[in-house]
Amino acid sequence: MQIGPVQLLVVGFPTDKPHPQLRAEVERLRSQPGIRLLDMMVVRKHEDGGIERLETSDLSDSEATELGAMVGALIGAGAGGAEGAELGAEAGALAAAEGKSLAQDFWFVEDTLPTGTAAAVALIEHQWAIGLRDGIRNAGGSLIAESWIHPLDLVAIGLVSAEEAEQELSF
Repeated sequence: MQIGPVQLLVVGFPTDKPHPQLRAEVERLRSQPGIRLLDMMVVRKHEDGGIERLETSDLSDSEATELGAMVGALIGAGAGGAEGAELGAEAGALAAAEGKSLAQDFWFVEDTLPTGTAAAVALIEHQWAIGLRDGIRNAGGSLIAESWIHPLDLVAIGLVSAEEAEQELSF
């Protein structure tokens, strides 16, 4: 399975209430070519302490198993070298085959959430960048840095107004 650059995005929300407009936007993005939602888990911690998890993915069952093995190997390698990578790959493939997300097993989001709030953890594949990434690699290039540009930096160079940046900062 060829995979494009993957972005990890973790977002917190001040309420545990669903956001239909946000859900619609996620669905709109999923329908666009060039973006694939590898895994997304939304965790809501209700005022009574009850936990609600919602998960979604654009992967087929076989892709999920393969990706689960790769993610499990990465997590295992970080935790225990080559032996950990092998055990992690097995655990990741098994979790995916059972329809479980590694995010649920390794991201203990609910442990850190205050009651009445929510969080989302998403792995987003940027398929549109596969050719660019491969072209850079084939030209001998390597990644030196990557980052999202802060809205106030855009104000400083005159690209957006302070009001527009304020809206961006609420993200």
